[in-house]
Amino acid sequence: MRRSARQVLKGRLLDPKAPKSGRWLESDIKDYLTATWKRADTLLPEADLDVLPSIGNRQMVFLALLTTASYRALLDRGVARDYARLLCADMGWKIYSWMLQTASLPFQLILRNPARRLENILRTLMIFPFNAPGKPGYEVSVWSEGDDTYTYWTHCPPQTFVRQLVTSQGDHGELEAFYESWCQYDWPGADLIARDGRRGHYTRTQTLSQGDPVCDMCWRGCVPTDGNRPGK
Repeated sequence: MRRSARQVLKGRLLDPKAPKSGRWLESDIKDYLTATWKRADTLLPEADLDVLPSIGNRQMVFLALLTTASYRALLDRGVARDYARLLCADMGWKIYSWMLQTASLPFQLILRNPARRLENILRTLMIFPFNAPGKPGYEVSVWSEGDDTYTYWTHCPPQTFVRQLVTSQGDHGELEAFYESWCQYDWPGADLIARDGRRGHYTRTQTLSQGDPVCDMCWRGCVPTDGNRPGK
C-alpha cells in the first residue's frame, strides 16, 4: 500500500478544481496511510472474516475492506467523491496488477498461446484466491469454449461486504468506489495476463455490484488485430 500510494499520489493535485491548493507531499501520504489503517481497524468487525470458508476468500474481503478504508480516508481529508474514486482505483490497480503479474509469471514462461495462457491462469486463480466453495464465499461456474473461458459469478464476498456496509453505516459512495476499482480492473487485467499486445480480451454485460444477478464474464483468448485499438 505504501508503494502504491507513493507512486499514485505523490505530486498529484490535492484538488483538480483548485490547483492553487497544492499537491500531495510525502507528509500528506504518510498521514493518509495512517488514517487508512485506522479506518481499516474500525471496519474489521464488519467484515466477519472468520465466517468465510477459505484463506483466499478472507484475503479478498480484507482487500475490499482496505479499498473502502482508503476511500473513506480520502473523504475525511475533504477529497471530492469523484476524485476519491479515481485515486482509489489508481492505487488499487497498482496492487492488483502486481498480484496478476506474480500469478501469471510461470505461465508466461511456458505457454506461448495467449488463449491457453489465459485459461490456465484463470483456472489457477480459481484455486487461489478465488476458490468458490459457495456462499458466504465465492460462487462461480467456470467453463471453456474454444479459445474463450467463461466465469459466471453469482456470489462475490467482497461486493457483499461493501453492500452490507453501506446498508448498516450509510451510503457515502463506497459501492461506487468498489465498482470503479475492483469491477473495472477485469478489462485491463485480461489484457495484462494474455500479454499478446492486444486489447479486447474481456467482455461482461452484467455486474453484481450494479444490482445484476450475475457477473457474466467472458475472457477471450484470441482477439482480432483491430482489437488493439483504444476503446476496444
